[in-house]
Amino acid sequence: MMSPTRTAVVVEDDDDIRELITHSLTMQGFDVSAAASGQAGLELVGSVDPDLVTLDLGLPDLDGIEVCRRVRDVSQAYVVMISARTDEIDRLMGLEIGADDYLTKPFSPRELQARVNAMFRRPRTGASGAADVAAANGAGGPTGGHVSPAATATVEAEPALVRHGRITVDPESRVAMVDSHEADLTRTEFDLLTTLMSAPRRVWSRAVLLESLWGPGWSEEHLVEVHVGNLRRKLTRLGPAGMRAPIRTVRGVGYRMEEPDSF
Repeated sequence: MMSPTRTAVVVEDDDDIRELITHSLTMQGFDVSAAASGQAGLELVGSVDPDLVTLDLGLPDLDGIEVCRRVRDVSQAYVVMISARTDEIDRLMGLEIGADDYLTKPFSPRELQARVNAMFRRPRTGASGAADVAAANGAGGPTGGHVSPAATATVEAEPALVRHGRITVDPESRVAMVDSHEADLTRTEFDLLTTLMSAPRRVWSRAVLLESLWGPGWSEEHLVEVHVGNLRRKLTRLGPAGMRAPIRTVRGVGYRMEEPDSF
C-alpha cells in the first residue's frame, strides 16, 4: 500500500464515478480531495499541492484539456485523464499538454490502481536509479549493447549532477537545465530524460522505455513517442537558435541521446 502522506485531487462531475475514484485511491493510501468542476479542481490543486490528479475531460465549466494545461502551470503532480472520449486525437492532445496517462470510460478500479502504482514506481533517483532500470531491462541485450564507462553521463560527487552536452540534471531537486535555462518538465518527461541520460549511447527501445517508466504489461508505445516529442521541443527551445535536438530517433528501434558535442 502507498504511503498515507500522498495526496490526490479527483476532478469529476459524475457523482458515482467521482465516488468510485475517491474510494479506489483512498484504498491505496491517498488522502483524497474531490471536485465536481474544473474551477473547483484548480483551486484544490493550488491549495493541496497533490501528488496525483485524476481529471475528467467532459467537465461542466472548463474543458479538461484547459484544466490540465492550467494544472501544469502550477503543479508537477502526475495527471491521469479519464474520459468517455475514445478518439485517438483526444488521447494525444491530453498527453501533449502534460497528462501522464489516459483512461477511457468505462474502466475498472483495479485498472486505475494498477496504472497509478506503475507511475509511482518510476525512477526517482536520477542516473544511478535509471542505470539500475537499464540493467534490469537488459542493457547488454540486442538493442543496447555494452555501455563503456566513457559512454555514461558525467556524474559529480558533490552535488550529484548529471551532465550531457548542454544539459545538466540535478536528480535530488529534479531540475533539468539547458545551459543556464531551467526546463519546465513534467514528472514523466524528467524521468524519461534521466533514463536516457543514464546510458546516453545506448539505444533505448520504445518497449523498454514503456516498461521502465509505465510498468510491465503495457503495449501503448505511442505514450513514449508523445513524451519524447514533448521533451525534445522543450529542451531544444531553451538552447541557442539552430540547436540540434538532443534526442535522436533510431529508426525501427527507439531513441538515444545525441553525441554531447553535437548540440
